[in-house]
Amino acid sequence: MRVLWAVLLAVPAWAGDFTSRLWDSIGPIFQRTLEHPFLAGLADGTLPRARFDYYLAQDALYLSAFSRALSLLAAKAPREDWSLALNRHAVEALEVERKLHESLLGTGRPPAAMAPTNLAYTNHLIASVTQRPFAEGLAAMLPCYWIYWEVGKHLKKRGSKDPDYQRWIDQYASEEFGASVRQVLAMMEEEARTADAATRQRAQKLFELSARYEYMFWDMAWREEGWPP
Repeated sequence: MRVLWAVLLAVPAWAGDFTSRLWDSIGPIFQRTLEHPFLAGLADGTLPRARFDYYLAQDALYLSAFSRALSLLAAKAPREDWSLALNRHAVEALEVERKLHESLLGTGRPPAAMAPTNLAYTNHLIASVTQRPFAEGLAAMLPCYWIYWEVGKHLKKRGSKDPDYQRWIDQYASEEFGASVRQVLAMMEEEARTADAATRQRAQKLFELSARYEYMFWDMAWREEGWPP
């Protein structure tokens, strides 16, 4: 098992010096993510549908905030092509991913209220991209891209007995999604090359915090988290 985890958690070969350091910093978090019963249930088809529907409803709310955060980050981008790419990702978050969500969840459902974890995570992202320099805001946004891609590829190898769960897996394991992830990783690497040590350290802390929120999001869905009365 220890050897297996070493393979699963190895830094991707195409990661650069700084992004490799970022990935190394979240090794234990990513291991716990892969072990979470929500993701295990997606792969073997045993995840209760109510929990998946809860996740989809919360993720739809998350994507609206994530898209807004990307647009805010794009306005700070030091290069025009980066700004265009991030704005394009913001549109895709609302169009492509929401289309998948609606096809799985269906339409006509009453809008859900953001769960506490979802609200905390999205507030963290908005604060990071508005209050911090571009490099640090980018680092805060990166785990949503990178962790989803790595999770998608991992689950793709296992497959799922549930066709809806397999469609979700295919979305995030796709080369199209991977291309967007690689774009953001390239931005992060270039920013890190010119950043001072203090900026790189703050960026890593924001990256780690967002990775923790990613784990908490799966756990929130597993528990169908609600607000206390």
